[in-house]
Amino acid sequence: MVPASEHPTLKRIGAGVPSEPPPVTLEEVRAWCSELGIDDVGCVAVEREGVASERAAAEGLLPGTRTLISVVMRMNRENIRSTARSVANLEFHQTGHALNAAARALVMRLESRGHRAVNPSVGFPMEMDRFGTGRGWVISHKPIAVAAGLGHMGIHRNVIHPRFGNFILLDTILTTARIHHDVEPLNFNPCLECKLCVAACPVGAIAPDGRFDFSACYSHNYREFMGGFTDWVEAIADAPNAKAYRAKFSDGESASMWQSLSFGANYKAAYCLAVCPAGEDVIAPFVQNRAGFVSQVLRPLQQKEENVYVVQGSDAEAHVTKKFPHKHVRRIRSGLRPSSVASLIAAMPHVFQRGPALGLDAVYHFRFTGKEPRDVTVTIRDQTLRVEDGLRGDPSLTIIADGETWIGFLRKERNLLWAILRRKVRLKGNPGLLLKFGKCFP
Repeated sequence: MVPASEHPTLKRIGAGVPSEPPPVTLEEVRAWCSELGIDDVGCVAVEREGVASERAAAEGLLPGTRTLISVVMRMNRENIRSTARSVANLEFHQTGHALNAAARALVMRLESRGHRAVNPSVGFPMEMDRFGTGRGWVISHKPIAVAAGLGHMGIHRNVIHPRFGNFILLDTILTTARIHHDVEPLNFNPCLECKLCVAACPVGAIAPDGRFDFSACYSHNYREFMGGFTDWVEAIADAPNAKAYRAKFSDGESASMWQSLSFGANYKAAYCLAVCPAGEDVIAPFVQNRAGFVSQVLRPLQQKEENVYVVQGSDAEAHVTKKFPHKHVRRIRSGLRPSSVASLIAAMPHVFQRGPALGLDAVYHFRFTGKEPRDVTVTIRDQTLRVEDGLRGDPSLTIIADGETWIGFLRKERNLLWAILRRKVRLKGNPGLLLKFGKCFP
């Protein structure tokens, strides 16, 4: 073996500490992005207030991160608007692959200049070992894009670019390079608040007042992702034979799941993106002939006969039954199942249903014991939910429960009556309030 003092590589670079690599300017990054087919780019210093939520994640992914580079690639609008979901999903997949490839090439440019850099995925794959216990994505692209001046969130919770509208995909490159810039968030929101996304959503996930029903969107649009896939696998496991399986799933549904497994998971709707008219390149047909835009873009999606996946007893089920009686309601089990006390508490605001909460005015004290001891107050009033740490106010019902037992009950792995008899769960107050509480979280 060659002694370190004679090693060719060490002799070439010298024994001293490597000097700071040459700086990279925003103009250089923009030029590289243009060559790579990226349609817009913005840079944000990791210290910026607007990306505080991502700072720890960035440091964990790339220690020493200084700059977050947000990149945008536009999608073809008419593909996304198509009632043929295969056409829309192909556009999502192809644009995603193209943007992932471009981001990877941008990282190579930065590395060639001596700067460390990482490009997380546009969407999938994610860290699925975290599924159910934390966030599967390693970095959140939307707040970074907003901070980088590339748009603002519309009421449909998608970033709207001032030129391309919401027909975009986002990615983020983390780098140790200090890229000097003076970019600020966009000084206006391109969202028109036209409520076409409200009208288009088959499960009513977007309310006119701006409220977003995460569980409704997750259950239907992401049916063939994550929790929906888990539900399908468990349905197979529960089926005693092929006939029983076919009684629950049509051949088309099975083939659709196969297609997602083979070619990339398919979105069932994403109609909020399809109908959005915001953005300089998008808005003209809407402004010139609103009725025509509604007829050509919105109505075909509303009138389409299709399966709509909902959890029984949810607001989404009530919505599709009332607004779209020609669509086919498919009841599924929720894929948002807690695996710990912490994940249960974090998930509550995302799965709370306002419809079943009508007329309920109650304060619940939860006292969790065991491996995850925690006191929590849950207040349901005026069809709203408030979750607070600690025990606050006078309770209508107090639930004292071993955390693991309670989670097992919610996952339908343990019997509540058995748990009460074994004093793993104790109730103080009107037990009927627990039934009403459960209906708010179907």
